[in-house]
Amino acid sequence: MDHISKIEKLCVNLPFYISVQTYPSVAIVILNYNTRHYLEQFLPFVLASDYPDKQVVVADNASTDDSVSWVRSHFPGVKVLVNDRNYGFAEGYNQALRQVKADYYVLLNSDVEVTSDWIMPVIAMFEADEKLAACQPKLLSYHNRHLFEYAGAAGGWIDALGYPFSMGRVFEICETDNGQYDTASRIFWASGAAMFVRAKVYHELNGLDPYFFAHQEEIDLCWRMQLAGYAIKSCPQSIVYHVGGGTLPQSDRKVFLNFRNNLVMVTKNWPPTMLWWKLPLRIVLDVVSAMQALLAGKRGFARAVVQAHFAFYKWLFSTKRENLFSRGRNGKIHGVFSGSIVWAYFIKNKKTFNEIVQ
Repeated sequence: MDHISKIEKLCVNLPFYISVQTYPSVAIVILNYNTRHYLEQFLPFVLASDYPDKQVVVADNASTDDSVSWVRSHFPGVKVLVNDRNYGFAEGYNQALRQVKADYYVLLNSDVEVTSDWIMPVIAMFEADEKLAACQPKLLSYHNRHLFEYAGAAGGWIDALGYPFSMGRVFEICETDNGQYDTASRIFWASGAAMFVRAKVYHELNGLDPYFFAHQEEIDLCWRMQLAGYAIKSCPQSIVYHVGGGTLPQSDRKVFLNFRNNLVMVTKNWPPTMLWWKLPLRIVLDVVSAMQALLAGKRGFARAVVQAHFAFYKWLFSTKRENLFSRGRNGKIHGVFSGSIVWAYFIKNKKTFNEIVQ
């Protein structure tokens, strides 16, 4: 039996592989910032998850609404951690997870509806592979449940120039779920909307990069995990439904973070032999994107791209050289499309993941 077949069997026949005496501990940690309405809507689904050794934690990023008091009042069994200020997604989770003890963490957005059996198949995959560091369930759209959801779909990939996309989502097109990605597989990155992580690896690699604040910090972490010799996988037997954009709505701020963080990420993780020619090309492509936005009347978008580049240059020249690149580059990288997603999508008119990578 090959390894993937073993994983698939584990996902289907879990009770034969993990006895009730050996369930690993799982901490589901929901980072919250002024999203009491999502907690009210989706927290009951999380608490109803069918897994015996779980704890549910709400990590609050200094919300100004009544999130904390509401959770404490309505769900006294939920552990509440309160940060002294809004640290963003990255450092917000770092602050919280230093206080949470478990074998596995689940970084779960507050705007996710989980299914009752979403935990067990993923933990089975972890227990079958000691090198598995992070894993994601299948993310479907909460509002259109037959569609994959933007923020990860069936598993994240990246192209040769550092642009992320997913099995089931390329740029703005989200595919219909027809079971085309129902085989567990290695991927490049697991979505931060519902990201299972082996706790000891998370701390070993110092967690998420605080500089990112939000957006693409989970891709950076998964990249560093792979460079350190670990694997990232998808588990389509686990299904969740994501509202999407619920915790940080579309804005120029989101554009800024995406462009800045992507440049920081590739600079950290590409080897110098790639960086010297790929980074200038990426900068040119970003300039083209800003110019197109400006011509289309999207001044805010164009301004955000320019501001992102200035912030990136400031980061680049203020970072000590010895801290610039990720350590431990012996790991084999999976989930990389050798071509350009921009070229495949806009020039060759290939709109789905399978059309592009096959």
